[in-house]
Amino acid sequence: MLEKYIKAARCEVDSDLVLKNASYVDVFTSQIRRGDIAIVDGKIVGIGSYKGIKEIDCTDLTVLPGYIDGHVHIESSQLSPEEFASLIVPRGTTTIIADPHEITNVCGMAGCEYIANASKSVPLDVKIQLPSCVPATPFETSGAILNGKDIEQNIGNDYIFGLGEFMNYPGVIYCDADVIQKLEAAHSHGKVIDGHAPAVYGNDLNAYLCGGITTDHECVTKEEIEEKISKGMYVHIRHGSSTQNLGNAKYITDGNMRRFLLCTDDRHAADLKEKGHLDDALRRLVAEGLNPVTAVICATLNAAECYNLKWKGAIAPFYTADLVIVGDMSQFNAKYVIKDGKIVAKDGAPLFDTSKRYLPENVLNTVHLGELSENCFKLTLKGKKAKAMTIEPGGVVTGCEIVEVESRDGDVVLEGTDLLKLTVVERHKMTGNIGKALFKGYGFKGGAMGITIAHDSHNIILLGDDNKSMVKACAKLKEIGGGMVIVDKNSGEVHSLTLDIAGLMSSRDADGLQRDSRALIERAHSMGVKRDYEAFMSLAFLSLAVIPKLKITDAGLFDVEKFSFTDINA
Repeated sequence: MLEKYIKAARCEVDSDLVLKNASYVDVFTSQIRRGDIAIVDGKIVGIGSYKGIKEIDCTDLTVLPGYIDGHVHIESSQLSPEEFASLIVPRGTTTIIADPHEITNVCGMAGCEYIANASKSVPLDVKIQLPSCVPATPFETSGAILNGKDIEQNIGNDYIFGLGEFMNYPGVIYCDADVIQKLEAAHSHGKVIDGHAPAVYGNDLNAYLCGGITTDHECVTKEEIEEKISKGMYVHIRHGSSTQNLGNAKYITDGNMRRFLLCTDDRHAADLKEKGHLDDALRRLVAEGLNPVTAVICATLNAAECYNLKWKGAIAPFYTADLVIVGDMSQFNAKYVIKDGKIVAKDGAPLFDTSKRYLPENVLNTVHLGELSENCFKLTLKGKKAKAMTIEPGGVVTGCEIVEVESRDGDVVLEGTDLLKLTVVERHKMTGNIGKALFKGYGFKGGAMGITIAHDSHNIILLGDDNKSMVKACAKLKEIGGGMVIVDKNSGEVHSLTLDIAGLMSSRDADGLQRDSRALIERAHSMGVKRDYEAFMSLAFLSLAVIPKLKITDAGLFDVEKFSFTDINA
């Protein structure tokens, strides 16, 4: 094979594919250069003057290395890996560092294996990070547990690329034995370890980095970024659907620009389809004043070097021919995408088939519930004052408000108030756990609505003002194997969207999923959910017991600031 590359590089034989008259980004010197780019058997063999069996005239186009997403949860798109690839590859993304944290919390190692196997049929390099925090907290019931011994047993698997974001930074800093076992297992196999350490500074940061952790996507301030980079970390600029920090690009300088990466973390299918993936991040960064070449380097070479992706992230001899050809470097609209030397997308459309999807039984039918009755959803209070959760539009931080309440027949009275019952119904092990709270200001009235996406353990988040409707909603979610549901108390109608893969993702095509998802979301708004909120996805973070102020898990109401459970009675 090397002989073939060398002969083609010297023009002794024609190349398989030549991108003629191309402008291209030289990520090593931050320059734009010109030349024919010659490709043989998936490798770039030379840049200069070449002839190819197939040629593409790139006179008015610019060639970039394929983009690398430094941290993403495929599950957050609600799409199968195949359909996810059909949306991001035509946008120019050719490699992702995928942390299947969500599906692993539901299905254990079967979830990791599913993501890896389902990704084999698409032209996208999916590097699997073994989730490090399953469950994310000890305050809820998850579908699986991966302790230090489990990490030791699985980190060496061929399909495991590294260890996923280490959210348990206190466990690192204070040398929790199980945490240390996980870190040492990763190091013993030479695996990269991703980080997650918001607002960790000074000696605590030094201690965290002594775990051998190399990245962070949770930076907020200039000081935090500067300290983390100065201590050897790579910092992700995040462009997700719910959480973004593109503004951190203003802290990029000539001196530190090689330590920034791009990632999407959690990005919904609608945003991928309508706005884009890393191409959208690049577009916005350049519009806000970042040098286009610098932006491209962050999306390519920096990520390749951070994650030890040999021969990726650049346009140079012997580098893998993962390329995106764009019209210009302000819009980043991909005319062609090349993966391993083959044209896999053109004018924003995939040239590969995703209709045959890998769908093993062990990631289906994951909603396990015992018998539920209306009494299960009664909320009995001791007095006339109670704590109610609130949430600001567009955010995941919740508040706590003391409200006046009335009770009747052992149940809170919701008529004439802006209050709803908010519950988390355990759906993995049939424990019967139902955490109960009051929720103020969301607007929904006349039934129940729920979803099986509830970060991070993904039990059922369910709200409503009618116990019978809440029972019907749970029954429907069990019947369809997970998803989203609305029950209309007045008509008795039940409307749902199936997320059959672990209750998180759909095995359907992206277009069909989006159409039906929009319809269900619109129905939620018609039943009163304020349009400031993402009707269903706003609910998904209400059980995340690591973000202030008040959260609800299947074990009860949790005060994040005190880091302990709290009584609903005020």
